[in-house]
Amino acid sequence: MCDENMTHVNARRELSGADQTKLATQLGATEVPDQPVTWSDLAGRIEPDRSPTLAAAGATIRGELAERLDGEVLERERDRLAARIERLPEVRETGVPNEPHGCYEAVADPGWRLYEHLAEGEFFEHLDEALPRFTPAHIERTARELVLTTPLSAALDDVGFDESEKTALLIAVANDADRLARWVPSNQIPDGVEFDTTTVPPLHRRAMGGALLWIRGLDRHLWQNEVLVTEEVLDAAIAHTKTMLGGLFLSATAACDLATTGRLTDEQVTAALAAGTAVQIVGQEELLHEVFYVTDETRAPSKLR
Repeated sequence: MCDENMTHVNARRELSGADQTKLATQLGATEVPDQPVTWSDLAGRIEPDRSPTLAAAGATIRGELAERLDGEVLERERDRLAARIERLPEVRETGVPNEPHGCYEAVADPGWRLYEHLAEGEFFEHLDEALPRFTPAHIERTARELVLTTPLSAALDDVGFDESEKTALLIAVANDADRLARWVPSNQIPDGVEFDTTTVPPLHRRAMGGALLWIRGLDRHLWQNEVLVTEEVLDAAIAHTKTMLGGLFLSATAACDLATTGRLTDEQVTAALAAGTAVQIVGQEELLHEVFYVTDETRAPSKLR
């Protein structure tokens, strides 16, 4: 179990200069500064996208889904998710879990309840129909709109994302076009593949459900492999968990807006949903490679040597 009184540790990952420069260039920043690139800095250097694509998708989603969602359920579980994100430093302080069902499983619980409610309303199927698939142009438009959406930036601030962590979310969206392009909506999988496409869940359901499954599996994985786990692996586990939950939080914020206030524009709803999914995809793939794949180079030294 997690101790309520534990001191917080900083497991924030450092962003490379190359990634920051690529992000600024991808988003068409008026000039690339010498100092580290941040979300707030980019918001003052880029222009909004004038394409109608995001607005059209958002209007369709709003029209089809607003009445299918329960705003009270979404707001309650989104608030609970926010509280779990804020407690992630405590999870890091525990180190290796002392049981196979522990802190990581607990932080994912509100996410599962959000996922189940969205699945009941066929939310994910409608997203596959309405949202463009991930292409470089769609990814750039999404990241650009995300940067310029003040309510989403403020929401991430409120749950403990600092400028570096928010910028890392942008990098996960804007700098991974090739990786994201491999995630195809279920209704666009080409004929002739070697599996039954009728059993493939919608893309956005795969992303959210996959992220939650990877987080849920962390307690057991770290507990079973304690002798192999280093501090760097634990830092990676918490960083990628925060990334995935941050993506889920963006998706939940958009869903809440659809069901309640309607403060976000149609473009902003589309950006939040597409970016949320993109972040969850990148986060789970990075978690797999940095935490679940333990190699001779990344494992802790053997105590028998």
